[in-house]
Amino acid sequence: MQSLTSQTKPPFSWKALGWALLFFWFFSSLLQVAICVSGYSGTNGLRDSLLFSSLWLIPVLLFPNRTRIIAAVIGVVLWAASLAALNYFVIYGQEFSQSVLFVMFESNANEASEYLSQYFSLKIILVALVYTAVAIFLWTRLRPVYVPSPWRWLVSFALLYGLILHPIVMNSVVNQRPFEKALNGLASRMEPAAPWQFISGYYQYRQQLTSLKNLLDKNTALPPLANFKDSSGNAPRTLVLVIGESTQRGRMSLYGYPRETTPELDALHKSDAKLTVFNNVVTSRPYTIEILQQVLTFANEKNPDVYLTKPSLMNMMKQAGYKTFWITNQQTMTARNTMLTVFSQQTDKQYYMNQQRTQSAREYDTNVLAPFKEVMADPAEKKFIIVHLLGTHIKYKFRYPENQGVFDGKTDNQPAGLSKDEQESYNDYDSANRYNDHVVASLIKDYQATDPNGFLLYFSDHGEEVYDTPPHKTQGRNEDNPTRHMYTIPFLLWTSEKWQAAHPRDFSQDVDRKYSSSELIHTWSDLAGLSYDGFDPTRSITSPQFTPITRWIGNPYKKNALIDYDSLPYGEQTGNQ
Repeated sequence: MQSLTSQTKPPFSWKALGWALLFFWFFSSLLQVAICVSGYSGTNGLRDSLLFSSLWLIPVLLFPNRTRIIAAVIGVVLWAASLAALNYFVIYGQEFSQSVLFVMFESNANEASEYLSQYFSLKIILVALVYTAVAIFLWTRLRPVYVPSPWRWLVSFALLYGLILHPIVMNSVVNQRPFEKALNGLASRMEPAAPWQFISGYYQYRQQLTSLKNLLDKNTALPPLANFKDSSGNAPRTLVLVIGESTQRGRMSLYGYPRETTPELDALHKSDAKLTVFNNVVTSRPYTIEILQQVLTFANEKNPDVYLTKPSLMNMMKQAGYKTFWITNQQTMTARNTMLTVFSQQTDKQYYMNQQRTQSAREYDTNVLAPFKEVMADPAEKKFIIVHLLGTHIKYKFRYPENQGVFDGKTDNQPAGLSKDEQESYNDYDSANRYNDHVVASLIKDYQATDPNGFLLYFSDHGEEVYDTPPHKTQGRNEDNPTRHMYTIPFLLWTSEKWQAAHPRDFSQDVDRKYSSSELIHTWSDLAGLSYDGFDPTRSITSPQFTPITRWIGNPYKKNALIDYDSLPYGEQTGNQ
């Protein structure tokens, strides 16, 4: 009887399983809870941290008699990785991301030491001590989780298959997507869980860096523009290009919208004749990367791949002798944003202000104001500055501080029939426009305050449909089901007195011209006084030689997908045939 009792296996304990889960969840999910509670992002990170932290149950289930030892070894790794991410959030209020790794690896030794020195403070020490104490306490509560064989193997395989193998099989085998894309998608979902934020981040960083280097090498090998001339004189000057995001002009009071969404630009337009507002500019594509491949290069809808074979706007300005700068509040280094990073790296100096893991996180465009002032003070005689904003990018309420939801709860000037959630999104978009107005106006005023010789041009990369078009049920952007609001963009030009005195021009007769931002490089060249083989003044909205052309929109890589923007109806959206 004694022998039979000693051989009886201990029963399964839900309490033991609960403590094991809590131990492994603690290292990743505490940070994600803080992110959710602080309002900086949604719940996707929390969900994924809970799911992928559960993977560590597998060795505990398979070897229950070694639970404490296994948990201690894994726990030390999780503790180190998660504490670094938690400290980063405490210091910067942001989630540790692949973009942070990019900035860290691209920094020099002095910048890296300054960055790391910020971790050593009393606050961080206290956070680390409390965090470590809780981790040790949870470890002391661990007990073996006994699952009878073969169930322990089946449960372990189910965890591994459900979280790792199934997404890869579904994407690469069932949906016929490239294996690399399936792996990248899985890596992106695992990123909120320790230590995957470092492993996945570094893997994606190296992958994107290779792609980035190849594109930059090709760009460097391009020949300069032939017969290049700069007729704007030798006086010191600063030219600024501000690129907005997801801002349609129809929701700006500057363009007649009844809600006061752009009070600062409204006032500036009324008081300052040097600000020209163009009324009929559209984008050719409703997606950031795709349109900037045209806006910042000689590519357009009919020739979409020219950005790979001809110099970019950044190359052109460097050829003209300008010191070039890129200030961005967009994410730095992600699979989607590699092309943006390629463009930014074509400048002499970059300022990456947004290290969030996702776009759906609180990050305010006021981030760019301090580096903009710093660049304006740079002693270079000829400066070219690009400022890339997050603008009114979804999630709209994350584009402005929580206490600045100017239109919260209002129903005036909204389309009839919107649900409560749709009304909220509608108001959030208008509040985002209000904050974007402050940022753009601040950039113009800060530029003006330096008494510059030059001009500042602002436009948005694309528009956004936010329940504007009947039947008022579409939100976002869809190239295959376009509406006018996805393409209508603001286009503003502020010219300094010094520049206007040296280059007197009257733009008042140009403001209603039909124009596509895909031809921007010709307008910029015209304004800057640059000429070269390939420059076409008929494609500049400010040129006396301007000739209207069809404003094509749609996917240029899809057969018969291009349509004339002006053929879009004003009511129901229409799909490409």
